[in-house]
Amino acid sequence: MSKTYFDETHCAIGHPKSTFMQWMLTIDHKRIGIMYAAVMFTFFFVAVATAFLMRLELFAPGQQYIDGNTFNQAFTLHGVIMIFLFIVPGIPAIFGNIVMPLMIGAKDVSFPRLNWFTFWLYILGCIIAISSLWVGNGFADTGWTFYAPYSLTTGTNVIFTLVAAFVLGMASILTGLNFLVTIHRLRAPGMTFFKMPLFVWGIYATAWIQLLATPVVGITLILAIMEKYFGIGIFDPAKGGDPVLFEHLFWIYSHPAVYLMILPAFGIMSEIIPVFSRREIFGYRTIALSSASIAGIGYLVWGHHLYTSGMADIAKTVFSFLTFFVAIPTGIKFYDWIATMYKGKIVLATPMLWALGTIITFAIGGLTGVTIAMIGVDIHLQDTYYTVAHFHYAMLGGVVFLLFAGLHYWFPLVTGRMYNEPRAKIAFYLNFIGFNLLWFPMFIAGYLGMPRRYFDYLPEFQIYHQASFIGAVIFIAGLVYMFYVLIQGWVKGPKVGVNPWRATTLEWHLPSSPPPLENHSKVPYVDFDPYEYYHGEPVVKFDENMRRID
Repeated sequence: MSKTYFDETHCAIGHPKSTFMQWMLTIDHKRIGIMYAAVMFTFFFVAVATAFLMRLELFAPGQQYIDGNTFNQAFTLHGVIMIFLFIVPGIPAIFGNIVMPLMIGAKDVSFPRLNWFTFWLYILGCIIAISSLWVGNGFADTGWTFYAPYSLTTGTNVIFTLVAAFVLGMASILTGLNFLVTIHRLRAPGMTFFKMPLFVWGIYATAWIQLLATPVVGITLILAIMEKYFGIGIFDPAKGGDPVLFEHLFWIYSHPAVYLMILPAFGIMSEIIPVFSRREIFGYRTIALSSASIAGIGYLVWGHHLYTSGMADIAKTVFSFLTFFVAIPTGIKFYDWIATMYKGKIVLATPMLWALGTIITFAIGGLTGVTIAMIGVDIHLQDTYYTVAHFHYAMLGGVVFLLFAGLHYWFPLVTGRMYNEPRAKIAFYLNFIGFNLLWFPMFIAGYLGMPRRYFDYLPEFQIYHQASFIGAVIFIAGLVYMFYVLIQGWVKGPKVGVNPWRATTLEWHLPSSPPPLENHSKVPYVDFDPYEYYHGEPVVKFDENMRRID
């Protein structure tokens, strides 16, 4: 590494000599993305451990290891970490930072110091959230949705959790703003919007959601804090407030947040499928525009969470129609991905396995989401384990699986080394089998009437909880083994060249792997489509001035 790597232009404050402080103060987008990944995956395993504790408790009816209050706190801790600390910021913060500037030919994001500040704002939110475990009467027991009026009357430490969610939301807004300016202002010469890689399109659509939807939940959290701390009647009916208003305000943000999570994940899918099919992506423009369509329509469908809240019939009908309608651009993506694979030279490398597995799991999550968009069906399935299974098939089987796909796909780019491919495939199969055994029985239990968030249950549901427990054991074993394989690959895996996958997008055409400080040695000139293959071989090559040659 060059001695001038960390000068005053690449550290937020001064030019420290110690490696630790260089990392803590770096404004290099790649290192910030790596630090996000380290923190987020640490919290991810804390949330997984908390979920496993709940699975242990639910192995049999009655109390086994923890009481009902502890179960509610564990449930809330799991949800808060997974949603606010991991899934919502995950792909934009990690791969949006590491890869997106490389893909558009930029030296960094538009506001590197703001990027550094945003990371530490995220860390502050994490500290506030976790510190509530040891302050006051323990962690919140409200669930991650903080529904009023219970969140306003419980004696647990809800205030800290609400403040943490607000701080994390501010970090999300600033990240979205930074990425929007970067994509608009720092694209390489010649890179029009319809020559951008599809992952950049996913980040772009997500950034608009971060910027426009997140302030709504921020305002909602402030109102809840004011009511709880000052006794102002806003959501508590005992004080003249309206609890349904809280639900509307919360889901006006939280349902677009579902697309905030999944759109960059779809972008990862759109990068992996053409590379390992050795074909140009089918329907590039429709995939790009469908990302924008999903982001736009996603603002209008929040009401399907409130069918049982006393909503007017006409409102239910409108929200049901819009929820069905948002499935159309999602279906377009699936069609284009499958059409890309048709007659392609498919290479079943580990990233492709994760992508194919996600097509299955997210399709199940999406189709079961369509069923609960139907008003009559949702009345029966509302707040049952069916909803829990649907949510995890969409979020874990969609967002997180594709995050793992991206982790394997861009691993050689970030590390310059390769993991053990056969072992990585074993880890995938363990995860895929464990995941489906963990969550699919919950569809059946929910259909039969098993309510969610319950500490105890009737004996007839025991078989489903026991099957889920076995799936959880396999799934966690797969997760641990997967990260063992990746860490081992980073430490002593074989070194690879700059483009081991023979991909065509700009991040794979760098002077070295890992990427150098300011990425491309020269600013590339983009006069080519981002996914060009001819008979399974990449068409895109560059001369010494980073211009495309055939």
